[in-house]
Amino acid sequence: MIQDETLELLEWPRLCQHLATFAATKLGAIAIRQLPLPESKEESLNLLCQTKEVYSLEQKLDSRLSFDGITDIGDALERAHLGGLLSGQELLNIATTLAGVRRLRRLIDEQEDIPVLKELVAEIRTYPEIEQEIHRCIDEDGRISDRASPQLREIRGQMKVIRERIYRKLQDIMQKQGGAIQEAVITQRSERWVIPVKASQKEQIPGIIHDTSSTGATFYIEPHSIVDQGNQLRQYRRQEQIEEEKILRQLSNLIAEAFEDLEYLLAIATRLDLATARARYSLWLEGNPPHFIDGSETITLRNLRHPLLWWQKHHEQGGEVVPINVQISPEIRVVAITGPNTGGKTVTLKTLGLAALMAKAGLFIPAREPVEIPWFDQVLADIGDEQSLQQSLSTFSGHIRRIVRILAALNSRSLVLLDEVGAGTDPAEGSPLAIAILQYLADHSLLTVATTHYGELKALKYRDSRFENASVEFDDRTLSPTYRLLWGIPGRSNALTIAQRLGLNPEIVAEARNHLGGLSEEINQVIAGLEAQRREQESKAQEASQLLQQTEKFYTEVSTRANSLQERERELKRYQDQEIQKALLSAKAEINDVIRRLQAGTKTGKDAQKATEELTAIAERLLPKTEKTKVNYRPQVGERVRLPNLGQTAEVLAISPESEEISLRFGMMKMTLPLAQIESLDGQKVETAPKPAKNLPQTPTKPQETPLIRTSNNTVDIRGSRVAESETDIEQAIIRATPSGILWIIHGKGTGKLRQGVHDFLSRHPQIKRFQLAPQNEGGSGVTIAYLT
Repeated sequence: MIQDETLELLEWPRLCQHLATFAATKLGAIAIRQLPLPESKEESLNLLCQTKEVYSLEQKLDSRLSFDGITDIGDALERAHLGGLLSGQELLNIATTLAGVRRLRRLIDEQEDIPVLKELVAEIRTYPEIEQEIHRCIDEDGRISDRASPQLREIRGQMKVIRERIYRKLQDIMQKQGGAIQEAVITQRSERWVIPVKASQKEQIPGIIHDTSSTGATFYIEPHSIVDQGNQLRQYRRQEQIEEEKILRQLSNLIAEAFEDLEYLLAIATRLDLATARARYSLWLEGNPPHFIDGSETITLRNLRHPLLWWQKHHEQGGEVVPINVQISPEIRVVAITGPNTGGKTVTLKTLGLAALMAKAGLFIPAREPVEIPWFDQVLADIGDEQSLQQSLSTFSGHIRRIVRILAALNSRSLVLLDEVGAGTDPAEGSPLAIAILQYLADHSLLTVATTHYGELKALKYRDSRFENASVEFDDRTLSPTYRLLWGIPGRSNALTIAQRLGLNPEIVAEARNHLGGLSEEINQVIAGLEAQRREQESKAQEASQLLQQTEKFYTEVSTRANSLQERERELKRYQDQEIQKALLSAKAEINDVIRRLQAGTKTGKDAQKATEELTAIAERLLPKTEKTKVNYRPQVGERVRLPNLGQTAEVLAISPESEEISLRFGMMKMTLPLAQIESLDGQKVETAPKPAKNLPQTPTKPQETPLIRTSNNTVDIRGSRVAESETDIEQAIIRATPSGILWIIHGKGTGKLRQGVHDFLSRHPQIKRFQLAPQNEGGSGVTIAYLT
């Protein structure tokens, strides 16, 4: 069938092989290699929902979904259903599969927002009673356990007693007849206990010869004295086999009775494995879930990558994968892709075809969001070139035969991919034939994408609004394709340009241009102009994108600092409110105490005067003073202050007490102003110290080093952080530690990268005077001490 041929041409089986490597079970891997495509959009949507839910579930869980214990028990179930006897190992595999599926169902039932997976496992029965019975009868090695039945336990007990008697008897014989023994070992031949006897001494140990060595020097003899015990042991062994077969039969019958439920359970486990493989493959592929659109929406596949080339890059040392952008308006029915050979036209067809198949199969598509693509009933392709090892029909007749099959299977929801349509024959006939085929497909298919070298197909866009042009880009400077797909611009001929660059006689090239005709040359020039204009627009768009990113980054930084300042103001207000409440409570308590003492006394004038004096003292101590007091306001680094002369606010970067100047950031600019020209946001002015008289002698003083006192306010621990993250923590710690003049930064030793990043940040910070590593008893190279200005 043409659908099967298309899957081979698009190398879908190869993608399934890659997908199978993500399966957790052998049965799942087998199912993926034979993966059928859904026949309805609803089925594809269901598969896609399963993939999404497993994808999100594994992102939330600490570990992946576990399929431990789940094995391929299909053959065992079928044999039990037909009345066959299952082995101990097969029964043990069934028990572990039941336990594994039960764990999966329990995990799914405990989660939220995964309705499709919950519905999938809702009807399965895991038969814990069958699992328990199997584990009771079968041990971990697949052997029947003694506890399977009392009869079996008794039989094996008798066998053990007889074996011990035989063993002791043979040891006595070997001790008494040591000269006749070839080797002091007890072994078995034909399930009979024997000892190795020298051939020349066989008369010394009468018995039954069961075997001889290859050289004939050793006889393996069962002494007559243990023959009866050996016969008893054989009888017990037969009884043991009968009892074991009885136990296996009972367990096999249990499996047969639950055959349909267990077969359904195995199918659900396989479907879960398929969904998990799709989710893990999609994650590795860095894909995004497709959204199926109707005929009135635009097909959007941006940064679409070929999944097989992506695999080659990561697993087979392939080259870089160049993504393509696909945006096709709903009115477009045919896209004609032109361009030079080896430029990526065929890869583009295969990429589009695989994207459509992956969406149908419930896989994410390796493209950037949003991923919007129609649900195609079928994907039909005629791709025959040297890039496909699977393609054998490269002649004109081969192409036509395949196109005939495509047209026979065509419907209005089909995606058709044609490589070099109409090629392989006389261009005078091939070009009209290609036009006729594409016009027919425009009437009868949802979308057709065709590659061609015929220039006449480029003009279809301007005669029929259902046609669109695209081309693969070619770099004239390097004479090589870029593998980028350009939309709206037809590919131009590069043969003469390439020939001239490669050294062909210019006269020959000029003569060829004359034969080519002026109109064709003008068309190529127009196309070249369009390409140059497109490159210029792309360059400007890239510059605009970079500027936008810088703007967004600056906005984020400003918002973060504004939020930090607001939070700091809220904390300060809460602290002030708490202190006021404490003062009020203290004042009330003291006043109440004075009143109680006054009431308890004689209430004389002297006592009243004393109480009045105490209340006055409380008021002077706790109530705000009425006289005017100077506010000693000093701005802090990181604080926002007001510039009265400019009517704006700015951020404090650094303060110089000696020169009474302050460094500020105002918008994108930095400036330095006298402290007297700024004020706080609530209108407080900075009180500047009066300048000393020039005639007074200055007494030199030795600057005191800040004492190395470590507190919670001047210590920050950034171990385990990244350099970029630690800078924000250090910035906030500097603000807290400014009153102490010193900051302890605990970064740990490790590889030294974090320490180096901290030192680089401190070396360019305006508030850091100097820094050094801490003494050995205080952390050594794992701690840095920074001295603040």
